[in-house]
Amino acid sequence: MTLDALDVPLTAPVNLRDLGGVPVSGGSLRHGFAIRADDLSTIDADSAADLRDGGLVAIVDLRSHSEVRFTGRGPFGSMPVTYHHLPFLSSLGDARGDDPTEVLDQSRFAAMYVRMYETAAPRIVASLAIMATAPGATAFHCAAGQDRTGVLAASLLLTLGASHDAIVEDYVRTGENSPAIMRRLAPVMGPLMAEHGMELEDAAKAATRAEFSPAPMEGLLSHLEREYADPLVPLREAGLTEGLISMLRERAVS
Repeated sequence: MTLDALDVPLTAPVNLRDLGGVPVSGGSLRHGFAIRADDLSTIDADSAADLRDGGLVAIVDLRSHSEVRFTGRGPFGSMPVTYHHLPFLSSLGDARGDDPTEVLDQSRFAAMYVRMYETAAPRIVASLAIMATAPGATAFHCAAGQDRTGVLAASLLLTLGASHDAIVEDYVRTGENSPAIMRRLAPVMGPLMAEHGMELEDAAKAATRAEFSPAPMEGLLSHLEREYADPLVPLREAGLTEGLISMLRERAVS
């Protein structure tokens, strides 16, 4: 099935933000370095052109293979922007773990975040290397720009020495966008979730709660603090070197 077959409307992202200004060790993240977003494969052509004209040179796509199969790269496929597919989950079904109800309760996503951080560590490191070497801005996205994107944003900020409070503060900014995210995702996520026996309506109710919970990100950070002397241990074991961290700092910190 393809984007055309699904008749998915191309729309402006509703959960896109430059991470510039987030405080990290020695300063703050530079504007025009890292952009986190909801699905960029269904972006409208004008919004895509605006990002490219604003300095975007690389995209890291964290979606699963089945999600990419549905929509591909979208308008960015015909633009001079490098594309890197680094899935944090092999399928949407993997998000459920051992408890099939976990995926419907956003306040319980911490276990999923821990699994991603530890099992997708090589892809996290690869994503950081892309950011460190890209000659302009790198945008990274999943579907909602919340969970997989949130884990990568947290990984970047941890690597640069951001405090837990700063990481959680960035994470919860997605909450105000939840209703718009679900409306934008529905044409693609409905068919995809049906493949895995999940109902879009149930997921929408969980994602559009009145109060967006910081618990998943707080849970991930607490786990890393509790289990490791250095929260970067899983990433270091997957190839994160001091040299790469230095490259990131040189590019990212102002």
